[in-house]
Formats: sequence, structure tokens, C-alpha cells
Amino acid sequence: MYDLRLAGILSTQITRYKFSGICMASLLKPTDENLNLLRNVLKSGGLVAVPTETVYGLAANAFDAEACARIFTAKGRPTNDPLICHIASLEVAESISSFNELSRKLARLFWPGPLTLILPKAKTIPDIVTAGLASVAIRCPMHSVFQQLISEIDFPLAAPSANPFAYISPTTATHVNENLGEDIDYILDGGPCELGLESTIIDARDESSPLLLRHGALSQEEIETTAGIRLIDKSSNITQGPSVAPGSALKHYSPKTGLTLSAAPIKEPAAVNPDTAYLLWKKPEGKNAENIFWLSASGSLTEAASRLYAALHEIDQLGYQQIIAQTFPEQGMGNAINDRLRRAAAK
Repeated sequence: MYDLRLAGILSTQITRYKFSGICMASLLKPTDENLNLLRNVLKSGGLVAVPTETVYGLAANAFDAEACARIFTAKGRPTNDPLICHIASLEVAESISSFNELSRKLARLFWPGPLTLILPKAKTIPDIVTAGLASVAIRCPMHSVFQQLISEIDFPLAAPSANPFAYISPTTATHVNENLGEDIDYILDGGPCELGLESTIIDARDESSPLLLRHGALSQEEIETTAGIRLIDKSSNITQGPSVAPGSALKHYSPKTGLTLSAAPIKEPAAVNPDTAYLLWKKPEGKNAENIFWLSASGSLTEAASRLYAALHEIDQLGYQQIIAQTFPEQGMGNAINDRLRRAAAK
């Protein structure tokens, strides 16, 4: 665990929390004093869990190979899974990667926001960040607290989701603390994540054939309509060795409770197996049993996406023997939700 006292920059007394008797990370509100403290932590090679509009990320100075190596250790993440570099502006992004006309157009349309672009990397980005590949994943988050933090530092932040590798991504500071609190010192608490699913990833290196590598919080339909382009969907491709897109493992985003997918509707909540948690898109009619979990009262796919991980975290805490999750319509955010559920259910 990184010790700020060794760097001589611990400027304020912080109380560390305990969870089940174990020393946990400090949850800091985004005050000016705390933001300055965390910028110093990052400058000195430390790790900080940070909020974005998608999920919480575990951040390090992307120019510092040793700091980035600590991310892999803390998460138990294989080093052949590259990290996303988070930046404050298009200008910063252009200093660490090579843009073409298409990627610049997408950045101007959707940044800040939940879109990650795969681009040729600059030499300033260490190989550990990109799994030794010549490409780098870059995103400019729109979360106001994240923007406050990164606008006052002169390096990008490498930041995968702040959770143990392949587990459910965190959408609150508490999720981070319960699962990584023993291994990191600080969590910047920016409240619940608004969108609740990871960013959409596009490989924009070939302008004639832009590839959709991961469905996410920005739908394929919105990107294509707004940008006037056609994406080639490669999101289901599983490759051996390093992938240019982070989070491409077959089994990923998985709760500890075994999860099975089902297209069948649940019409009689009172008759279902009480040892099984049922995860539904819409709220069923009538009185619901305690083991029925639904993601949207109105059937909104956007609302369902924002609540998916929080629901899986809740179910995991309740001790059910299994989860049966209904599949979602293959449209809009339904594509991203189904992608996460399929990976969560993979054996």
C-alpha cells in the first residue's frame, strides 16, 4: 500500500475506515483541500479511486510505469489487459496519441462523455499501460468531480474500473471500499455514477472501417446517427493474447453468486425458488416477492443500465445461491446490458 508519509506530503489528518475489522480506504469529499491532497498522491506514484459518469476507476499517473503496475497488483488484473488513459481535453489527448479526421470528429462530438477511442500511442505512454501494443485507449470523462481533479494536473490518468479483476464494476464509493479498500489508501467520493456502465470503445485508427469493440454507455445507434458513420460491430470477438480494447475477457463483470441468463418471463413471482434471485428489466405487476429485483419501473433501458451493477452488488450481499437474469432487447442500451450479463454468466 502506498505510504504518503514517505513522500512527505501528508498535509491533513484523515481517518481510515474499518469494515469487518479491516482497515479500509479513506473516503474523501471533493473539497479543494482534498483534491490538492489527491493530486499530490497521484504525482508521487500513488493510487486513487475516482468517480466518473460510467463507473469508479482506480487511477494512477499514466506516465509512471511503476504506479501503473500497482494498479494491476491491486486489482489482480493480468498485464495483457490494457488500461484506459483519461484526459482533461482533446488537446491533451493529441499529445499522447495520433488523431485522424474521424477520431477528431468523434472526440468533438462525444467528449467529454462515455466514449473511449483506440488510437496509435505516443512514446510517452509506457508499454505496461497498453499491454505492449502500439495503440492506446483514451477517454475524456464528463463527471464534474473528475474534471475538477484532472484539470489541475499535467499528466493523464490510467484508470480501469476500481474493483477486483472480473468482478462487478463499482458505481459508488462504498462498492470500491468493500472490495478494494484493503489495498488502496484513498477514494474520491463523487456520489453514485450517473450512467452506471463502462464507456463504449471504438477503434478509430482506420477511418474507412471504424470498429465497435465494446458496447457501453453511449449506444451504437446514437454514435452512428450523430456522427453519420457506420460502425462494424466486433464486440463479441474473443482474441488470444492482448486485446486493444480493455475489458474484453470472455468472463468479466461477474458477481460472486453464479448467474444464468434466461429469455423466459417470470409471471408468478410468488412461486419462484426463494434461494434464487431473479433480475428483471421491468417491475412485474402485482406484489413482488423479496427475491425479485427489477431495474426500471417504466421499462427504460437507460435507467436499467444505470442500476444494473448496483443491483448485482446488492444481490451478492444477500446470500442467494444463484441469480437468473432476463435478457434485454437487443437495441440501444440493451446491447450493452446484454454484453455485461453474457460475460457475467460465462463459465
